[in-house]
Amino acid sequence: MLRQAQHGRTDEALAIEAIDLVKDFAETRAVNGISLAVPTGSIYGLLGPNGAGKTTTLRMLMGIIDPSSGTRRVLGRENPLEAAPEIGYLPEERGLYPAMSPREGIAFLGALRGLTLSEGRKRADELLAQHNLADWARKPIRTLSKGMAQTVQLLGTVVHKPRLIVLDEPFSGLDAINQARLEEMIRREADNGATIIFSTHVIAHAERLCERIAIIAAGKVVFDGSVAEARDRLRPIVRLRTRAADGPWKASIPANARREGDEFVFELPEGGPEPLLKALIDGGAGIETLAIERPGLHDAFVAIAGNQAAAAMGTTGLGE
Repeated sequence: MLRQAQHGRTDEALAIEAIDLVKDFAETRAVNGISLAVPTGSIYGLLGPNGAGKTTTLRMLMGIIDPSSGTRRVLGRENPLEAAPEIGYLPEERGLYPAMSPREGIAFLGALRGLTLSEGRKRADELLAQHNLADWARKPIRTLSKGMAQTVQLLGTVVHKPRLIVLDEPFSGLDAINQARLEEMIRREADNGATIIFSTHVIAHAERLCERIAIIAAGKVVFDGSVAEARDRLRPIVRLRTRAADGPWKASIPANARREGDEFVFELPEGGPEPLLKALIDGGAGIETLAIERPGLHDAFVAIAGNQAAAAMGTTGLGE
């Protein structure tokens, strides 16, 4: 009989399942009862400020460190290290031998996951050509730009065609062009059937890429669900500009509406847009513009995790 997992899924539908993971370092509790259910084939984001417990959680899932308590199951194994040949892992601390060439570096990382060096070199040549790095294949890695070197390490992460790809802050230090290339790579790997889980403190990446997210703050999961579900925690926002300065129509505007220039900005009332629109027209507002905007993930993050956690995300948390 299949054991029923969190969110109503069975084990076979989950690439990762973690239940009540706790990790203590001396007197410090870095992770405080985190539970996750990562669907097979999904792109899943761990979203939260630095120090929230994301890296510690990923290290426990990879078997690099053991939890103080709680259980984890990765690709059907209770011991994550048994699944290592089927996992590609990019740690937060990047590491490439600077004197090694990209071709040999990728082949070496593949060998650590069970490939022969000859097969690793063959796949490295193909991957480097696909990413316009063929001319750099045999040059020392120290001669590459930071973005190119990170691309090489990412190619080494996927050279063995893993079923599960784990990326810890993969966008850190990349410029906008290389961030976009990395997003393309993540989507391509997902299209090829891999499950992707990555941590980030940059909300825009999670909003663009992820099907599901877990928001982590102070070592706890404060939200686990789809990006749409997170955004649906907030009501849509109305932006209204009228020709009339006053009139009966103003009774339809919530008392807590704010002014931004010549616009009223407020949450869409419970009745929806139709009663609001009727009241504005019947009241002689003279509508110049009326836009209804769905809240973004950043607004949802603030509502779910709080202002303190949002402030800890820094300016990059607002989108890159």
